[in-house]
Amino acid sequence: MNSLDLNKGRASALIPFIIFLFLFIGSGVASGDFYKLPVLVAVFIAVLAALFMNRNIAFNDKLDSLTKGAGHPNIMLMVIIYLLAGSFSAVAEGVGAVDSTVNLGLTILPGNLLIVGLFVIGCFISISMGTSVGTAVALAPIGVGLAEQTDMSISLILGAIISGAMFGDNLSIISDTTIAAVKTQAVKMSDKFRVNIFIALPAAIVTAVIFIALTWNTGGSISGDHPFDLIKVVPYLAVLIFAVAGVNVLYVLIGGIILAGLVGFIYGTFDVMGLMTLLGDGMAGMQELALLAILLGGLVELIRVNGGIDFLLYTISNRINSRKGAEAGIAGLVSVFDLSTANNTIAIISVGSLAKQIAERFGVDPRRTASVLDIFGSAFQGILPYGAQLLAVAGVASISPVSIMPYCIYPVLLGIAGMIAIATGFPRFSVQGTNSHQ
Repeated sequence: MNSLDLNKGRASALIPFIIFLFLFIGSGVASGDFYKLPVLVAVFIAVLAALFMNRNIAFNDKLDSLTKGAGHPNIMLMVIIYLLAGSFSAVAEGVGAVDSTVNLGLTILPGNLLIVGLFVIGCFISISMGTSVGTAVALAPIGVGLAEQTDMSISLILGAIISGAMFGDNLSIISDTTIAAVKTQAVKMSDKFRVNIFIALPAAIVTAVIFIALTWNTGGSISGDHPFDLIKVVPYLAVLIFAVAGVNVLYVLIGGIILAGLVGFIYGTFDVMGLMTLLGDGMAGMQELALLAILLGGLVELIRVNGGIDFLLYTISNRINSRKGAEAGIAGLVSVFDLSTANNTIAIISVGSLAKQIAERFGVDPRRTASVLDIFGSAFQGILPYGAQLLAVAGVASISPVSIMPYCIYPVLLGIAGMIAIATGFPRFSVQGTNSHQ
């Protein structure tokens, strides 16, 4: 590992970020709703605080730093991908791809495999749609119906749905968390996927085995017809196949939109203006996230200019003496931020720049850094009773999200698999993008 002289920085430069966390968490604790205070308001107040700090730097210079960070090429590319991902999800859902995928699984699964089937369906939908919340909301009504027609625990059923939803949240190439992880670490989506899959897939397989064991002697079925059309599943399959093959994510998403649009035209689901409306709706759904990425990019640059990043890097680096220690430190950072904000995308974007500097200092391959960020963000997000995922399904079922937590098996196993990967250095591959060796 190369030696690197670090500036001690200034702890006070972190005050704006503390303000952001205080507003975001404090409003959630006070109101019982972690989404009551708009996150954009919280981060904007933090940006204003950063602008009025450090009188040694001219105000106009700080404005330049804000816009420089907000308009960083990685941030802008992230915004473009978010908008395209939102458009694809909206068009694919508009043609009935989600319903067809769910119904296909329910049609072919035997009664004693319905729970593990919901988990597998959730895995496929989430990795195709790129949204854990969307997957959970789509499957939750089916889970409630299954519980009403069988003697299966509603908490167990919803735990299986959350588990499947978090699989794609961690792996999908159009998941906002995955996009944030790869762009903040400047790695290819396909490279991160190939590293991440070796850690996530074993956790998913063990999860499936556990769900089978828990429900082997139970049975049930959902009455009624479950019509599906394989053609409508094709856009999801195409996006998944080309993404795994390593095709540029922009080409993948544009191709997916075109393919889903063609399916919609063939079936007469919408006309050209209908397609444009869906594209607009999909982009609108991503606007808050895009603005959040821009503002956080500017906030992080202001904190860096004021010495906050140097302080964190100096403080953390002094407690790390190995590559594994660096990976563990990055895992701890994103975990703490996710627990604090109840949003793994915000957590990854927030610590991404710092994680990259730690990784470069200790020779961690950027593919592993991106995977660690996404794995531990998703692991904790999937068990938070105040996170959007558990709150969404609990609301549909009218039960406490706390009762679902014991059955969120996959997020727990994903976190364990991540810790094992850090401890063992698995998976091993040729070093890329570092200037040192273990």
